[in-house]
Amino acid sequence: MPNPVVRWQILSPEPNQAAAFYQKLFAWKLDQANALGYRELRSGSDAGIDGGVWPAPPGVKSFVQLFIEVPDVAACITRATELGAQVLIPKSVLPDGDAMAVLLDPTGISFAVCQTNPQL
Repeated sequence: MPNPVVRWQILSPEPNQAAAFYQKLFAWKLDQANALGYRELRSGSDAGIDGGVWPAPPGVKSFVQLFIEVPDVAACITRATELGAQVLIPKSVLPDGDAMAVLLDPTGISFAVCQTNPQL
């Protein structure tokens, strides 16, 4: 399947509390040992996908966001904006070398697109 959902993310004004809740409820492994202090949650199962928790922007309520893998983040941004999307966070390169961007679809749902170790 092209462009699979590869990750989910909970954005919360209380990211530590949210991460601890899901860790305890589902016995997921919580790990923040990364360059951004991202609260990664892993189920340890081969089924499904893992995700994490990130602070929500000031004044924004909690929400869930999907990460969709694409072959070219910049090209996806161009196509999405042609279809009526807005760019919330432009293409960014993460410390691990992956690229991502966050978009808002024409109905108001945010989603992220990501590309593993792109050639910049």
